Amino acid sequence: MSEHRRKPPQPQGGGRAAARRGQSASSGRRAAPRGATGSPSGSYGSGGEERPYGGRAEARRATQRSAGGGRRRAAPEAAGRGPGRGRGRSAPPSRKRIIDYPRAGKYGAARWVPSWRLVTGLFIGFFGSLVAVAGIGYALVGVPDPAKAAQAQNNVYYWDNGKPMVSTGGETNRQIIAYSKIPKAMRYAVISAENKTFETDSGVDPMGIARALFNMAKGGDTQGGSTITQQYVKNAMLDDQSQTVTRKFKELFISIKVGAKKSKEEVMSGYLNTAYYGRNAYGIQAAARAYFGKDAEELNPSECAFLAAVLKGATYYDPAGSVEIDPSATPEANRKRADERWRWILGEMVKDGHLSQADRAKYTSFPKVQSPRSNNDLKGQVGYLVDLAKAYIIKNTNISESELRRGGYEIHTTFNKTMVKQLSDSVAKVRKENIKPKERPKTDTHVEFGGASVDPATGAIRAIYGGADATQHFTNNADQTGAQVGSTFKPFVLAAAMKWGVRDKDGDEEQPQDERTIVSPKSLFSGKNNLKVKEYNGDVWTNEKGEEWLQANDGDESYGSPPNYDISLREAMRVSANSAFVQLGMDVGLDKVKESAMDAGLLEGSLTGTSYPSFSIGISDPSAIRMAGAYSTFADSGKQRDIYSVKEIEGEDGVVFNHQDIAKTKQAFTAKVADNVTNVLKTVVDEGTGTNARLPGREVAGKTGTTDGNKSAWFVGYTPQLSTAIGMYRMDDNEKIKNREFLQMYGTGGQKSIHGASFPSEIWHDYMEQALKGKKVIDFPDPEPIGVVVNDQPDPTPTPSVTESDEETTEPSPSPSETEVSPSPTPTETCNPFDPTCNDVGGNDAGGTDTGGTDGGVTSSPTESEGNTRGNGNDGGIFG
Repeated sequence: MSEHRRKPPQPQGGGRAAARRGQSASSGRRAAPRGATGSPSGSYGSGGEERPYGGRAEARRATQRSAGGGRRRAAPEAAGRGPGRGRGRSAPPSRKRIIDYPRAGKYGAARWVPSWRLVTGLFIGFFGSLVAVAGIGYALVGVPDPAKAAQAQNNVYYWDNGKPMVSTGGETNRQIIAYSKIPKAMRYAVISAENKTFETDSGVDPMGIARALFNMAKGGDTQGGSTITQQYVKNAMLDDQSQTVTRKFKELFISIKVGAKKSKEEVMSGYLNTAYYGRNAYGIQAAARAYFGKDAEELNPSECAFLAAVLKGATYYDPAGSVEIDPSATPEANRKRADERWRWILGEMVKDGHLSQADRAKYTSFPKVQSPRSNNDLKGQVGYLVDLAKAYIIKNTNISESELRRGGYEIHTTFNKTMVKQLSDSVAKVRKENIKPKERPKTDTHVEFGGASVDPATGAIRAIYGGADATQHFTNNADQTGAQVGSTFKPFVLAAAMKWGVRDKDGDEEQPQDERTIVSPKSLFSGKNNLKVKEYNGDVWTNEKGEEWLQANDGDESYGSPPNYDISLREAMRVSANSAFVQLGMDVGLDKVKESAMDAGLLEGSLTGTSYPSFSIGISDPSAIRMAGAYSTFADSGKQRDIYSVKEIEGEDGVVFNHQDIAKTKQAFTAKVADNVTNVLKTVVDEGTGTNARLPGREVAGKTGTTDGNKSAWFVGYTPQLSTAIGMYRMDDNEKIKNREFLQMYGTGGQKSIHGASFPSEIWHDYMEQALKGKKVIDFPDPEPIGVVVNDQPDPTPTPSVTESDEETTEPSPSPSETEVSPSPTPTETCNPFDPTCNDVGGNDAGGTDTGGTDGGVTSSPTESEGNTRGNGNDGGIFG
C-alpha cells in the first residue's frame, strides 16, 4: 500500500507540525514523544525506532485534551531556545471552577447532567438560605398590636332585668368578651372544624402555606389550610388583606411569633372575638345575639357547631340566604349547606373526643335560628332609649363621646321592657281610636305625644314614649319638645307657699322674706276671672311699661262667691283656677316659686318668664322626664333624687361606672310640705279635673294642664310606686322648617278643645293600670296639719248699697289706656299688642327646645330672657 495512503498513528506529542517544530528546535532531531525518559534535549539514537505520525485533527484533539480544552498554548520560553521554540511538552493543569457546570471533561448531553455533588450542594445551600432568611425574618418581625378595625366594637345596651336590648353605637357590631365567657363547645367546634392540632401546633401549617402559595401561583384560590393562629393574625393584626406572596410571608412570620409569644387562650379568644359571622356580626357575642338572641355564654353545643359552620362563609351558610350577594345563596341552598356542615362538625367533635356520644344524641334537629333583624335595630322606642342613655353617660361619667363611639361597653339601663311597651301601646290605642288625619286633616295632623315614667324610690327612668318611631321621628318627645306645661306647674307654687310662706304685707319692702306666714291648703285666694294681679303688699302689678295684668280663668269662669270670690287653695287646685295661683305666686315671691320648682327637680334652663305673674301657671317648658321626676319628689315625701337612665357600665376591665357612686338624695321639702301637696293633688283626681286618671283600689295624686291657645295639654300624676307625665301637642314635624310653631288643638280628635283631662289623662290611666297590675297597693302618708289659713276673713255682710271699693273688686274696669280683649281663645287667636307675655306661636317660638337635664340624658336649653313675651301659658290672660 502506498505510503501516502497508509497513515500511521499520530504520536502522543502531536501531528506533523508538532514534529517539524520539534525538529527545528533540536537541530533536525524529532522531539521526544510524551512520556519519554532522559534529558529533555536528548535525541533518539540513530538506531532508535521512529514513531509514526498522526493526523492534524488528532493532534489538535490531543492538545485540547491535555489543556482541558480551549486554544493551543505556546510552549513556555524555558522549554526551548526562544519564544515558541523548544521541545513539545504537556500543558499545565487548568484552574478548578467552584461550580463544575457545565461539567468539564464531558461531552454532549453528559456535560449538562449535574453531578451528585452539585445537586447535594445546591440542595443544602437552598435550604440553608431559607433557614437564614426565616431566621432574619423571625428576628426582625414583632407581634403587632391588634389593628384598630379589629378592636372596633359596638356598645351593648341592656334592659333593667339584664337582658340585651340592642347592640349599637360603636363603629362595628362587635362586643369583645373574656375567654371565660366563651363556651368550651364553641372552642372545640372551631378546633374540630378548622384546626385539629391547634392545641399542640406552633401556630402555622407549612403544608397549608405551601398549598396557598401553589394555588396563588396558578392564579387560583388562596384560602384554606391556615391555622386558627394564622386566621387570628389575618383578622386582627394585618390591615393589608391582599392575597400576595409578600403578605403571606408576613402572615407566616407573625403567626410563628404569635404562636411562640401568646397563649392558646389568647389566640382562641382573639380569633373568636374578631371573626366575621355574617349578619353584620363581628365576634362570637354579636353572632350569638344575631342568630339566637342570647349571650355567647348561653350557647349550647348545637348552636356552637352552627356558628362554627357559619365561619366558613356566612354568605353560603346563613339559613336566611344572601341572594343579594350571590343568586345561588338562596335560603334553601344555604340551609342545606349549613345543615350538612353542622352535622359534620358535631361528628368531628365526637371523633376528636370533645363531645360525648350521649350529648351528641341530644341534638337531632338543626338549631332554631331567628330571622335576621331589621337593618335598623333602633326602631320604635329603642332609638329614643339609646339616645337618652348615651346623653346620660357623656354628661355623668368619665367616658367621652369618642370613647363611646369606639364601643366595647356593656351599658345596663334602668328601662323596663314591659313598661316601655305598655306606655307605647297606651299611646297607640288613643291615637288609633281618636286621631284621624285623613278624616280631619286640618285638626288631626301633626299630633304628637310624649311621656315618661320614673320610680320615686330611686329616680330611675322606667319607661318613655319619645314618638311613633325613632327612625322616622327624630325629636324625643319625652326629652325635648318646648311645649309649655300649663297648670301642672301649680303644685310647685303650693309647695313654695307651704315651705317659705307668703310675705307679710306689713314687712320691710327691702327684706320681705324675713316676715312670712306659712300657708295652709285651706288658705283663701280669689278665684275671680280677670283678676287684677297685685304685688304682695297690695300694689297693683305693672310691667316695665306700667301696664297692669288681668288674669283670666279657663272658660272665663269665676270661682267662689262674690264679691271676693274667695276659694281655698285645695279648691283652686281641684278646679284649676288660674287667678288664685297667680296671686299666690306673687305673694310668695316668684323667686321662691322658681326655687321650689328647681328643688323638686326641674332645671333652671327650662324655667322661663320668671318675672311675670303667669310664671306660676306654667309658661315654662320642662320635659316629660323632668316633670315625672319632679312629681316623684312629692310622691316620696319630699326626697328629691337625681333621675337617671344608666345604672352600671362595664368595660373590658370590669365595672367602670355605677350610678350609686354619684347618686344624691336631698330633702327638697319636709315630709309635711310634700305630703300636704300630695293630699291636695289627690283631690284633683278624686273629685276634680283629673277624674279620668282614677285607678280603682289605688290612691292617685295628679294635675291636669292646658296652655293658652290650646296648644299643649298635660297630665302628670303618681302613686307611691310610680310617677308618670304625659304631654300632647301639635307641631309640624318637618325638621327642615326653621322656627316650627305649635298648632292649636281646637277640634283635634273630634273634641271641641284638648285638655289634660282628655287624651293625656286617658293615656296615663291605661298605662298606669297595666304597669301597676299585680303590685302591692300602697297608700300615701296622712299629712300633718300645716300652716295657717291666710286671708281668712268673713264674707262682708250684704247691704242695700254697694261701696265703690266693692264695685271695683267685683267688676274691675279697664284703665283708659287698655284695649278690652276677650280672654276666650279662638281658632284665629291673636295677641294683645300690649301684652308683654303673649306670643304669636302659642307659647313657644321654635319648638324642640332642649328641656334641660343631665340624668336620664336630658340636655339643657338656653335660658330665656326675663322679658319673655310668651303668653300666660294656661287658660288665658290679658292686660288691664
